Amino acid sequence: MLAGRRALITGASGGIGSAVSRALGAAGVAAVLVARRPGPLDALAAGIRGAVPFAADLTDAGAVRALVDAAPDLLGGPVDLLVNNAGIFTLRPIEETEDRTLDAMLALNLAAPFRLVRALLPAMRAAGRGHIVSIGSIADRQAFPENGVYAATKFGARAMHEVLRAESRGSGVRSTLISPAATDTALWDPVEPGARGGIPPRSAMLDPAAVADAVLWAVTRAPDVNIDEMRLSFA
Repeated sequence: MLAGRRALITGASGGIGSAVSRALGAAGVAAVLVARRPGPLDALAAGIRGAVPFAADLTDAGAVRALVDAAPDLLGGPVDLLVNNAGIFTLRPIEETEDRTLDAMLALNLAAPFRLVRALLPAMRAAGRGHIVSIGSIADRQAFPENGVYAATKFGARAMHEVLRAESRGSGVRSTLISPAATDTALWDPVEPGARGGIPPRSAMLDPAAVADAVLWAVTRAPDVNIDEMRLSFA
């Protein structure tokens, strides 16, 4: 069903991103895999048929433009599946949050996906098909202490998804927001999640493969069906 599709996946070398990249690759999708560090990215792409690594700092608007310009040549045609997954995360009270943290999270978690959607959407609309998947979070609908900036970016990404959905009905372009509960990825490495109220230990978190399964399910529905949103929680 997905053979011949051409994807762009951001944050591809991380836990969720690598799981999504492998799942889509196994389904026959050719993909540009995007991450900041070339070493892990190259190693991941080498094990996925049809995958092309592209190292880029998506907080740089010029790097986003270069990626968008290069993707059709790398894939042999225009991108028709975008998975906006890249993100960074820190826990800190609002009054202790530094400008550099605020700016970095806004740039990667919100501005970069917005720029990618803005750049890729016209070709999808012209073709009458395409799918934009946004990886959200439980923090895009629920407030947690010390989560002010991350929640702001995720609430913003949810709003962008909802506006995109409203603007795309009838165009053939589908959009899906997948919002998992806490997922066991390297984002938690600097944190002790089990010691903080409301955050489970990593052993109890979702596996990234569960998020990849949700992505795969959403993008393999019939072309006239849009999965607006999926919320993943602990059983």
